[in-house]
Amino acid sequence: MRALFPFAQSYTPLNHGSYGSVPLTILSHRENLLRAYESRECIYKQFTLPPLLAAARARVAPLLGAATDEVVFVTNATTGVNAVLRNLVYDEGDVIVYPASIYPACLNTVRFLEETTGVRGVVVDVVYPVEDDELVERFRAVVEGVGREGGRVRVAVFDTIVSGPGVRVPWERLVGVCRELGVLSLVDGAHAIGHLDMRHAGEVKPDFLVTNCHKWLYAPRGCAVLYVPFANQHLITTCLPTSHGYKPPSVRKAIPTTAYFVNLFVDVSTADATPFICVPAALKFREDVCGGEEAILAYNHALAYEGGNRVSEMLGTEVLDNKSGSIRRCGFANVKLPLSVGGDSERGDVKSEDVGRVLLFIYRTAAREFDTYMQTFFYAGCFWTRFSAQIYLEMADFEWAARTLLGLCARVKKGEWRAMEAGAEEWMAVAEGSNYDERRAGVLEGR
Repeated sequence: MRALFPFAQSYTPLNHGSYGSVPLTILSHRENLLRAYESRECIYKQFTLPPLLAAARARVAPLLGAATDEVVFVTNATTGVNAVLRNLVYDEGDVIVYPASIYPACLNTVRFLEETTGVRGVVVDVVYPVEDDELVERFRAVVEGVGREGGRVRVAVFDTIVSGPGVRVPWERLVGVCRELGVLSLVDGAHAIGHLDMRHAGEVKPDFLVTNCHKWLYAPRGCAVLYVPFANQHLITTCLPTSHGYKPPSVRKAIPTTAYFVNLFVDVSTADATPFICVPAALKFREDVCGGEEAILAYNHALAYEGGNRVSEMLGTEVLDNKSGSIRRCGFANVKLPLSVGGDSERGDVKSEDVGRVLLFIYRTAAREFDTYMQTFFYAGCFWTRFSAQIYLEMADFEWAARTLLGLCARVKKGEWRAMEAGAEEWMAVAEGSNYDERRAGVLEGR
């Protein structure tokens, strides 16, 4: 399978979840689409592209259990989250509820809305590992608490799979709590489609859901699906940025709601739409070459589970898990590194103020000396590496990663990171500025 992807011969891809990877056949298909576009740019834009977009929506909608006209394409999950949160109308005292594990860019959207509207954000404190029942009840308690204090939760934002640490969330149950309590649900499924079986999403019926096709579905980057059930489409009055499809209230009241919603996202500025119309080719690759969705998901989930266990065994540590095992039912494995944070430098402890420099040392050294990227982060007082299972990997890759990490950790304990060249301080400032919580430092990826 590896030969079907465009990886450099020496490169070991262990971090599929951050940016995804595109099979060679899909890259070639996209190049053909771009050439066809450029050969007759105006004709292609006006007449060829719209039916191709409609066909792509029709192909991807069943993977979410949705109707074709309940899904539109956006460039990424962050754009979709913004499109929903910034379309909603907030009254003074309204609240957006979100978990502590929210993706930092989405948190920044909440902060922006706090600055520009009357809404305020309220966090559900959670540190993984946590049991699903506890998470759901904690979520319920926060929402109900806002009501007792006289506020109104306008919308709740939560993941299907958290980015850092990479753990599965009982999002279906959270949607149910939202519906029971009269709260809009916005599901950030950045890691959902192609990673989890999402065909039941139409039955669960979140009020809004966005999911990247360029992470786990093998579409080119800059491709996500925004799902809005028919009943909620009247709440979306503009795309972001506001573009050609927008109409003022006096005009759009005469347009059928669904037609208006779909048309909003057909022509957004001059964005490259070829990633969107590559989705059918990506799905065909998954069916014809990989054996279909169920086979891909089964392989990835099993490899993540077994590979994570093997790495933790070789490192002499543990995999992040809860008692029920629910948070590991995905293609991620978070393995603790054999590094301690404390004050004993002779024992090789890392001081808390040096965590950022150690993370940078691991990133840079892994990239420069081993031609790989270790998605290493600091969470809840420990160093972890998040592994992404994928069809082009096998157990030997996880074992190689474990040996590499053992060597890197030994070098950290010897203090090699102290000799790191200039630039670390600047990088740490960026990293710390993008993370809202010192419990989760170093998880930088595209959403």
